[in-house]
Amino acid sequence: MNVTIPFNKPFIAGKELYYIAQAVTLGNIGGDGRFTRDCCRLLEERFGIPRVLLVPSCTAALEMAAMLIGLGPGDEVILPSFTFVSTANAIVRLGARPVFVDVRPDTLNLDDGLIEDAVTERTRAIFPVHYAGIGCEMDRIMAIARKHGLRVVEDAAQGVNAFYNGRALGSIGDLGTYSFHETKNYICGEGGALCLNDPSLVERAEIIRDKGTNRRQFFRGEVDKYTWVDHGSSYVPSEICAAFLYAQLEMLEAISERRRRVYQFYRKNLKPLEADGLLRLPVTPEDCEGNYHLFYILLRDQAARDGLLDHLRGEGIQAVFHYVPLHSSPMGQRFGYREGALPVTEDVSGRVLRLPMFHEITPEEQMRTIASIREYLGAARGARVLVPAAV
Repeated sequence: MNVTIPFNKPFIAGKELYYIAQAVTLGNIGGDGRFTRDCCRLLEERFGIPRVLLVPSCTAALEMAAMLIGLGPGDEVILPSFTFVSTANAIVRLGARPVFVDVRPDTLNLDDGLIEDAVTERTRAIFPVHYAGIGCEMDRIMAIARKHGLRVVEDAAQGVNAFYNGRALGSIGDLGTYSFHETKNYICGEGGALCLNDPSLVERAEIIRDKGTNRRQFFRGEVDKYTWVDHGSSYVPSEICAAFLYAQLEMLEAISERRRRVYQFYRKNLKPLEADGLLRLPVTPEDCEGNYHLFYILLRDQAARDGLLDHLRGEGIQAVFHYVPLHSSPMGQRFGYREGALPVTEDVSGRVLRLPMFHEITPEEQMRTIASIREYLGAARGARVLVPAAV
């Protein structure tokens, strides 16, 4: 495929290269230097999180979260099947069992109305996933968790700078996780953060993050030497990544506003196709403030989705679909799940299509994508063509 409009494209928003050079000049590029501290402080202050630890990826943050809540063999964790594999891997690598629950047809988030029926005496936690930067119904999820004595770990990989009832995603559960992968809103290539909303977990989180040692306490003068005190791994990111990320976080609102304009441009120009019943646009509940992480459309059936995907690729436009539901995967089948177990998940996963959306996408590139969608759906005559506006 000759791609002329990529699905995603990394970008520089401000002082990324300058800060990288500064990190080298300061003589610390291994990790936990000035820029790591600055990133954590900014996230804590901006989102009201008691403690943030920068880590190499959201996968690493999820793994740490699973260790911190003490998951082990025989335990069960409730989560959606419509998510990236890292959410489930963090659970199964400790011997616990993923209990997949269906998603809501409007937001494609974990269906809060089905959670309580999935709770058993073995249930230890709920891992809600905030799809597309739209919050799950966290008030109800937290109420269920408190009723049954469960931990809540928010997978907010897509939810940085998004809010539910005025609270930042990642700041509501016992723990939250962020991603700064190059496909996300704020990037550093590979990167993530663990949000510690329960202060009692902070000390052990520092130990797990630093290979199971109490080196952080040693550097603060709290112990006279550091040693191996717990299990852990190398969850400290490079200061080079932190320097790049800090420049992005400094531009938090500017980047968000840019993505808002791209998102609204798609929405405005595709609305006539939704009115004609040819596709469905994303839904944002009143209690949610999204971060415009991605723009997806839901086609009428999988044949229409796959056909449109091939058509766009033929035009050099890289759209993508996701996810293959985890419960229907080979690993999901090893846990006894079969196709048909989660009908909404299976339906939407076969109809969803993500459109190109990145910081530097132009109105002309968006209009090319929209025109190609109209052409394939045979709706060009019935849909009013809007004049491109400055983005």
